[in-house]
Amino acid sequence: MTTDSLDFFLDYLTFERGLSQSSVQVYLQAVERFVEWAEVEGIEDLATLRHPEIRQYLFHLKDLGRAASTVRVSLSAIRAYYGFLLDEGQIEVDPTEPLESPRPGRSLPDALSMEEVLALLEAPDESRATYWRDRAILELLYATGIRVSELTGLRLSDIDFEERSIRVLGKGDKERIVPFGEAASGALERYLRELRPRHDTGASGGHVFLNPRGRGLTRMSVYTTVRESARRAGIERRVSPHTLRHTFATHLLQGGADLTVVQELLGHADISTTQIYTHLDREHLRKAHRKYHPRA
Repeated sequence: MTTDSLDFFLDYLTFERGLSQSSVQVYLQAVERFVEWAEVEGIEDLATLRHPEIRQYLFHLKDLGRAASTVRVSLSAIRAYYGFLLDEGQIEVDPTEPLESPRPGRSLPDALSMEEVLALLEAPDESRATYWRDRAILELLYATGIRVSELTGLRLSDIDFEERSIRVLGKGDKERIVPFGEAASGALERYLRELRPRHDTGASGGHVFLNPRGRGLTRMSVYTTVRESARRAGIERRVSPHTLRHTFATHLLQGGADLTVVQELLGHADISTTQIYTHLDREHLRKAHRKYHPRA
């Protein structure tokens, strides 16, 4: 794994899988050991492996006398890594799917405060040619709470400026309509009018967000845009597109939105997935109570 891919895998574990920092380190170490074993075995590309080879590695761990819990954690880490490769489009089939593993626990990273969000949205460098693209990306992520894969998959035909909404193809190819506000609309229109035509070489496939070569942006490019903007905004903790998704949901609930509405906007098939955000909302209420109630 290169340094860049390791960084993006770290973000994937932290923000998309919702693992704690200690779990992230355990997973990274487990995958690094897997990579070392593959190199010894003469395997240059992990993307070419299938489940028999991965099962062989698990037997290798058992032969070394590793505890059953260590083997389970290693398999969970390897499954997370192949899930990352699958989301990045580097593999088409997850080779760990036939293998049984425990379901990982989930926790949520902190949502950004309103002040942090405003600083982040204002952070892109106006002197750069990509300013309006980067601004539109940030505005749209916060305005809609869409996943980074949904953003990169967005096409021109999916945008309805009159209704201020986008058509999103989510997990399981389920379609939903998500509204966006005036600020996102303004940034998006400016980008489509002033920058995108200069980048469109005819090979865009209708994608909204393009790189200077006229191709649709990758997930990694969006991650880089968000992380660089967070750095410029002076936000010291790690921020990813998924942070904005969490922030979107948290701010809606704090503003009084109904849980079923948030479920629909996020594209969750099961409301129990959305209910995890109520824990963040209750924590917000507890903090407010402790701060403002005279006898808290």
